[in-house]
This record gives sequence, C-alpha cells and structure tokens, in this order.
Amino acid sequence: MGTITISVDDEIEHRFRKSAKEEYGTGKGTLGKAVAEALDAWAKEKEQKEIAERQIALMNKGFSLGKWKFDRGALHERGN
Repeated sequence: MGTITISVDDEIEHRFRKSAKEEYGTGKGTLGKAVAEALDAWAKEKEQKEIAERQIALMNKGFSLGKWKFDRGALHERGN
C-alpha cells in the first residue's frame, strides 16, 4: 500500500472530509477509503478521455477499404 502526502486548500479539505464522513462514517480508515475512491475515479476519467481522443484521431484519419469502393446506392440496392 502506498503513502501519499499532499497539501490542499483548507476549504477543499473541509468539504472532502465532510463528504467522506457522510458517505463512510467516522471509523478507522474511512478517510483513506474516500481518498482512494476519489483518486481511482480521477484516474479512470483521464484514461477514458485519452481513449476517446485516440479513437477520434483514428476516425479523423480515416481508413482504407483496399480496392473496394462502395456507395450508398450499391449497398442498398434490392434485386427485383
């Protein structure tokens, strides 16, 4: 288990402690649990943003279908 020492604005600390107390109570380890949850959520949000940016870049780049060329009419043609 890692140890992180941080300094944050007093107002942010107060709000965070209040929220953690409301969510988890006042038992041993509850503040650490709340911090771990917040850090995990932040990391996941950043990872998802990076994934979305990579996918958008790939979409903007486009991709080759090789020698095949399709148009909407040919794809939706119905044989009579």
